[in-house]
Amino acid sequence: MEPTATPEAAVTTNGKPEGNTVEVHNPATGALIGSVPAMTPDEVTEAVARARAAQPAWEAMGFAERGRILRRMQKWTLDNSERIISTIVAENGKTYEDAQLAEVSYAASAFGFWAKNAPDFLADEKVKSASPFVMGRKLVVRYAPVGVVGVIGPWNYPLTNSFGDCIPALAAGNSVVLKPATLTPMTSMVMAEGLRECGVPEDVFQVTVGEGSKIGNALIDAVDFVMFTGSTEVGKKVMERAAQTLTGTAMELGGKDPMIVLADANLERAANAAVHYSMQNGGQTCISVERVYVEAPVYDDFVARVTDKMRALRQGVPGAPAQTDVGAMTSPDQLDLVEQQVDDAVEAGARAVVGGHRVDGPGDFFEPTLLLDVDHTMECMTEETFGPTLPVMKVADVEEAIRLSNDSPYGLQASVWTKDTERGEQIARRLESGVVCVNDAQLNYVALELPMGGWKESGVGSRHGAGGIRKYTKQQTLLVTKFAPTNKDVHMLPYTSARKTRMLGKSFRFLWGRGKRD
Repeated sequence: MEPTATPEAAVTTNGKPEGNTVEVHNPATGALIGSVPAMTPDEVTEAVARARAAQPAWEAMGFAERGRILRRMQKWTLDNSERIISTIVAENGKTYEDAQLAEVSYAASAFGFWAKNAPDFLADEKVKSASPFVMGRKLVVRYAPVGVVGVIGPWNYPLTNSFGDCIPALAAGNSVVLKPATLTPMTSMVMAEGLRECGVPEDVFQVTVGEGSKIGNALIDAVDFVMFTGSTEVGKKVMERAAQTLTGTAMELGGKDPMIVLADANLERAANAAVHYSMQNGGQTCISVERVYVEAPVYDDFVARVTDKMRALRQGVPGAPAQTDVGAMTSPDQLDLVEQQVDDAVEAGARAVVGGHRVDGPGDFFEPTLLLDVDHTMECMTEETFGPTLPVMKVADVEEAIRLSNDSPYGLQASVWTKDTERGEQIARRLESGVVCVNDAQLNYVALELPMGGWKESGVGSRHGAGGIRKYTKQQTLLVTKFAPTNKDVHMLPYTSARKTRMLGKSFRFLWGRGKRD
């Protein structure tokens, strides 16, 4: 399914700049599907300036009008779902089902969620204080939009994890300048077209296309907040650059998400989940299952089930519904990394009982791969793979599984599989991860009420929930004195009365010196 290229939405896939354009190719076929102009740093700076000029009027519309526009965009997304899906499939190489379930459905849900909840999440908060010095005063915390938000998006989910971060930023009253990955800029351009049709004013939302190494700094330097999704390595560079202007950041970075399968788990459900959540989108998901620890008594049974299920997967060029299960790898560089990790693991003693090889022919494919006899001396168990691999390791007991799960610089997501859900929750609380699911994985992402963020080197801040929109705002504290009983408060200069000072000291003991003390 090839998208129709238009001036607003043309692109292809390998994302290599050719002169003043970025060419995009379908990673499953290698076919050129379009090209878009590559911007210069000066053009990015100018785009941010236009966004800044347009922002006050957008903020002044208020939540109600912005919400109406977002709800129109929700309908537009559903009405144009086939076009959006075909664009994602063509530039990303994922299956129709993944583009439908993990991208279009997410966006449709997100437009409605933020339209409904932004007014409550960002409403003024009245505060009560125990301090006698502010008695009778009105105390308020308000949330004001930061101004211009720069979103630097990834290529693995061009709608959900790239454009999706723009929705709450817009709902909060900000202008947004999005820099999608050069591999997958088309989806962002299609959505920009929709926003214009649905009433977002000119320059409030803009897409800037170009390699991050060339235009990224210009964007970071000019905006008021940066939302970045990508590798930990690049995320650190983004944060370092943003620190030069004290620009706030939020980041979802790398992960090496563990799955712990206990001896009492429902093995059939766990095996289905292991295959799906490691192979979905070709394993190119930040919260993919990237390593599995199975208690020894059920290891052989679990591996047998996973082996059969993985061998049954179909891999090929995505297009129509139910055409294939595992699509292409979007990035040629990532394909090389996956091949290297698998080859190194096999050389070190691992066995690829399913797959294990790059697929010859047009397109960038790596076989769905099941690795056994793995350990933590191998990068496939310790470094992010971001591809269609599933390394499974036998452990003696749950304590070993917990120790190995936490033996990682990453902490994005994890899962525990057991019929004893109370025990599963206790184990989950011991895992060093921003999200832990018990008898599920990844589904937390569709519950937009829940914060989604990483620990350790997996990120800073979070998506979703109240924090997912408040990060795009500045807190302002208001203290309003409606009536003052005297013209000079007791704490004001000059200090001319020793008696008054001693009385104040006694009042402190009355206020705070009573009560039980250890």
